[in-house]
Amino acid sequence: MRAFAGRAGHSVCVRVPITIIRSTIMGTMDSMTTPPAAPASLWSGRGLVLLGIVLSAFNLRTAVTSLTPLLGTLGDTFGFGATMTGVFGMLPTAAFALFGVATPSLAHRTGLERTALLAMLLAMLGLLLRSAAGDTTALMAASLTALAGMGIGNIVLPPLVKRYFADRVGTVSTLYITVLQAGTILPALVAVPVMEAAGWRISLGLWAVFAAASAVPWCLLLWQERAHKSTLARVHDAAVTVDDEAPELAAPRPTGRAWRSPVAWGMALMFGMTSLVTYSMFTWLPKLLVEAGGTPALGGTMVALFSALGLVASLTMPQIAVRMRNPFIVVVVCAGFYAAAFAGLLIAPMAAPALWVALLGLGPSTFPLSLTMINLRTRTPEGSASLSGFMQGVGYSLSCAGPLAFGLLHEHTHGWALPMAFLGACILVLVIGGYLACKPRYLEDTWH
Repeated sequence: MRAFAGRAGHSVCVRVPITIIRSTIMGTMDSMTTPPAAPASLWSGRGLVLLGIVLSAFNLRTAVTSLTPLLGTLGDTFGFGATMTGVFGMLPTAAFALFGVATPSLAHRTGLERTALLAMLLAMLGLLLRSAAGDTTALMAASLTALAGMGIGNIVLPPLVKRYFADRVGTVSTLYITVLQAGTILPALVAVPVMEAAGWRISLGLWAVFAAASAVPWCLLLWQERAHKSTLARVHDAAVTVDDEAPELAAPRPTGRAWRSPVAWGMALMFGMTSLVTYSMFTWLPKLLVEAGGTPALGGTMVALFSALGLVASLTMPQIAVRMRNPFIVVVVCAGFYAAAFAGLLIAPMAAPALWVALLGLGPSTFPLSLTMINLRTRTPEGSASLSGFMQGVGYSLSCAGPLAFGLLHEHTHGWALPMAFLGACILVLVIGGYLACKPRYLEDTWH
């Protein structure tokens, strides 16, 4: 069966039913030329999986946006300044890059379901420990633990969707992306009000309850799968190859090297600069608005607005991208949104903060564009896996520098002009990357 997965069905398709080939290798029953008469209900024997995926998706960003509106208060409490605030801002992208690389091999050894359970347990533990932190070091260690769980969850949820919902990939993917965005928005919105009512420890720690709740379906799922004749066990076994516990994470050895391709570098630069700006703003937008005369609650609300507009982009950009031969104009428009937002936040931040943040929230539309173009700029599953790994590994590594560099520049100048100029330079790099990525060509034609 490994040969079957590695060659995408070229050598053994005569021995495997075409429905299995397309559901497990091509990834969706919806793309079949002869679809089944009636797709199975989402809850038919797999309700626990759906519940686990949805609850887990809610927890993939809570450690990020529940912290950033409180960094000013935590800095006063623990005695750290702008540089350490920047370090906290770079932790998410560093953790996502590291665990994005490590998770596939972990899932192969332990299984997707156990890996999802581990992700939620780490998130719960880290969030609990963070609420009990007594100094900056403990706060950072706890944050890393929570982010490790969320980084693992980033990688493991999509193949779980493919495994159990091959007939409903579009529906379930849209559902879990929407819930992920809700889990990004809500913590930012309530962080400051909860802190003012009950203290910062409660504000940080309450999200551990959601992580604990998301672990319950995976525990029940693993218990049910031990009963080999159960409905859930049959659903699982129908989608899993005999000798590989996580076939969806398999990445056959490519025949070329992604780092040799301008397509891959363009994608990595576009993805990386988008993430850099996004996490810089998650970290520093509340402080910028507070120093301009706003309240901490306003800062949290604006982070929530920034996150909410990411939901709009996630739901619309894939449909736009697949209809355009060269979507570079989208990159240029996004760069224009960024430029207008940076200018407004720098020159008159309190004149129209909602407008500036709305423009700022439209800029990261290049994030879902990058994810969509992984498949638009590759010919084969091998190329797609190679491009995805290169783009996210290099991109998240580059984006780590953003919040820290922004903080160092602010600390050095005691102003926002130079930090904003730094982000402006990053947008120029994003446009260059977008130009390379959007040209209508394929990775496999350029990676030798």
